[in-house]
Order: sequence, then C-alpha cells, then structure tokens
Amino acid sequence: MEGLHEWHEFYILLGTAAAALVALLFVAISISTGNFTPQRAAATRLYTSPVVLHFSAILFVSLLMLAPAHPSVLINALIVATAIVGACVGGFVTLKVSRDRHDEVVAFDAFAYGAFPLLGYAAMFCAAVVPWHSPELLAGGLLLLLLANIRNAWDLMLTLVRRHSPSAS
Repeated sequence: MEGLHEWHEFYILLGTAAAALVALLFVAISISTGNFTPQRAAATRLYTSPVVLHFSAILFVSLLMLAPAHPSVLINALIVATAIVGACVGGFVTLKVSRDRHDEVVAFDAFAYGAFPLLGYAAMFCAAVVPWHSPELLAGGLLLLLLANIRNAWDLMLTLVRRHSPSAS
C-alpha cells in the first residue's frame, strides 16, 4: 500500500473522469427520453446499464484506492467482489450482444460492450489476488474499462441521435 502514493493523482483523475462521464450519460439519456419506448426497453437496459455499472465500478475502485489507511486485505476483497460482479455482467452482455441481430449492432459491439470490460475485470481480479500487489495491472484493467466505456457511451449517444433525427424516421 505504501507504493500507492505514486498513484494518487492517477486515481483522482480516473475517478473524476468516471464520475463526470456517468453524469453526462445521465444528462444525455434524460434529454433523449422520447427514444425509450416499451419496444426498446430490453435493448436500452442491455446497452446502457452496463456502461453505468462499469463507470461506477471505476469510480468505486478509485475511491477505494484513495481511502486512507484501510487494511489492504479489505481493499483487495472489495476489488475482487467488484471484479466478480463486473465480470458476470460482462459475460452476460457479451452473450446477449453477440446474439442481438438488430441492424445497428456490429460485431465489434460484442467486444466493446462485453469482452473488453470482461478483460478489464479479469485484470482487476488478478491484481487483487496475486501475492505481490500489482498497481500497474489494476491501473491497466481500470483504463481498459474506462476506454471501452467511453467508446460505448459514444456509441449510445450516436444511436440516440440517429433515432431522434427526423431523417431516421
């Protein structure tokens, strides 16, 4: 835990980015409420809920890493729990998106919405359970989550704009 002092600014910036991006996602979704119909409810949950969950996981782990003087066993246990929940969601989303045959879904979506976050959570899990603490592995997993979810949030917003556009009707 002593070596984490060097990572202080990283976790501040990472947590701030995740919090800001989830807030912007909430604003964008609230502006686009007309796009959320009962027919699109399952797709809306499938694509938006994991993005919010992943940004929240990034924020949570960043806050854990900034928490003063907590036992590393507790922090590692919470990171492992976060990674397990996130990996389960990532696996579920990978299966659902890869089966989604909607026109707007491309093959890369299965990786971006499911497999890349799954890899990020696997890195977080490994960083928390290895006998030697690996701050680089944890940081890499969190960065992969952040980058995948920036892409996914952008994809969501483009989809909402296309649906809202008069020419799309």
